[in-house]
Amino acid sequence: MNALLSDPTFYFAAVPAVILVGLSKGGFGGAMALLGVPMLSLVVSPVQAAAILLPILIVMDVVSLWAWRGFMDRRTLSIMLPGAFLGIAIGWATAAVVTEGHVRLIVGLVTLAFFLRWVFEKVAGRAHIADPSRPRGTFWGGVAGFTSFVAHAGGPPYQVYALPLGHDPRVYTGTSVVFFAIVNAVKLIPYFALGQFDRSNLTASLILIPLAPLATLAGVWVVKRMKPAVFYPFMYVMVLIVSLKLIHDGVSDLMGW
Repeated sequence: MNALLSDPTFYFAAVPAVILVGLSKGGFGGAMALLGVPMLSLVVSPVQAAAILLPILIVMDVVSLWAWRGFMDRRTLSIMLPGAFLGIAIGWATAAVVTEGHVRLIVGLVTLAFFLRWVFEKVAGRAHIADPSRPRGTFWGGVAGFTSFVAHAGGPPYQVYALPLGHDPRVYTGTSVVFFAIVNAVKLIPYFALGQFDRSNLTASLILIPLAPLATLAGVWVVKRMKPAVFYPFMYVMVLIVSLKLIHDGVSDLMGW
């Protein structure tokens, strides 16, 4: 680890990774967050990259919670969080047998189908605003918790349920911030149990943490100035990018590329 932290290559990968994840945590879309682990994986293993980033994500969550305080939909949280806790537990129990490649590919395909449905509705002129649903919310919350634990890819399943609700952009973003802050906090327990937080990984996290608030607040600044007519098309484009990225990463992992 000492050799890694003195290697400029580590910072060339780690600094952009933290900035992109911070912009996403500020509300700027999930596509950027998905680039964090792959970028850091250029210099460390994917498992180590995820462990290094998790404490940084916690700091970003604290900043986001402060920046988006007062903006959230309690009903969405009450519907999705129980499923998320179950999903995290399943991820913990199956950590030794479930591969990231399978998870990324399945989530990517589902997310792409979700985007294509939105495009079809736009072309057909049928705007669709979904009603809250406990069965759907619990299911997608569970998928979000599971994929967040296994592959740090909880954003797309969350969006499948939450985006069609049509909330004000600030409420949508604030609700997602609270959801993932709680999910990440709960993930600390199994990550500790699996031995992911050793001294080396925590040292790397501490060195990178000062970037976290700055990147997160930059994302908050941009999103708070976006109108709904811009925000939602932008978010759906981010959904498309995320889906293609997940499919690519999943196929690459499974094929050994």
